[in-house]
Amino acid sequence: MKITYRGMPHVLPTKVQQKLDGKFAKIAKLLDGRGEREAHVMVTQERRMCCAEVTLQFHDHKLVGKGSDADLFTALSVALEKLDAQAVKQRAKWRATHRRTDGSGRPPEIPAEAAKSSGKEAPSKRVFRVNGQRRRKPMTLDEAMLEMDTDRDYVVYRDADRNRTGEGVSILVRRRDGHFDLIEA
Repeated sequence: MKITYRGMPHVLPTKVQQKLDGKFAKIAKLLDGRGEREAHVMVTQERRMCCAEVTLQFHDHKLVGKGSDADLFTALSVALEKLDAQAVKQRAKWRATHRRTDGSGRPPEIPAEAAKSSGKEAPSKRVFRVNGQRRRKPMTLDEAMLEMDTDRDYVVYRDADRNRTGEGVSILVRRRDGHFDLIEA
C-alpha cells in the first residue's frame, strides 16, 4: 500500500512509524485484492490538537477515517481504527452481493447476449420438474399456511372454497418481508 503523508509537522520516530506501518499493513491485507491501494494521510494542527484524516478508495467507495488528539500517534491510530471498521463493513457488503449463494463453487452463468459477444456458447435453460406427491384433498388458506414449512417459499394447493366452481388452484408465496402473496388461478 502506498501511503502519502501531507501536513506532517515533523518526522515520526522509528518505533512509531513501524507501528503505523503495521496498522496500514493490516488494512492493506484486508483490501488489497485487485492491485495496489493508495492511502492519503492529511495531518493538521489546530491549537493543541492534532487532527488526522486518512482517505482511501475501495470498490467505488471512499473510506475516510478521522481522529484528533493532543498526541499525533493517537490521532493517527484513532483514524486508522475507524478506517479499518469501514473497510471491514464495505468488504462484507461487497462479498454478500458478489458471491454465489448455492455454494457450488462454479462461476456464475454468462447471459446470452454477453456470451455471443465473447464467443462462448450460452448455457441452455434448465427446467426443474416438481412432481406432485399424490392427489391431495382441497384445503383452505389457513391450512395452506400451516402446511408451509419454514424452509419452503411457496405452496400450490386446490382451494376448498373455490373447488366447487371448477376453479380452485391457488399458490401461496412467502415474500422476503415475511408476509404472504396469494395467487389464484
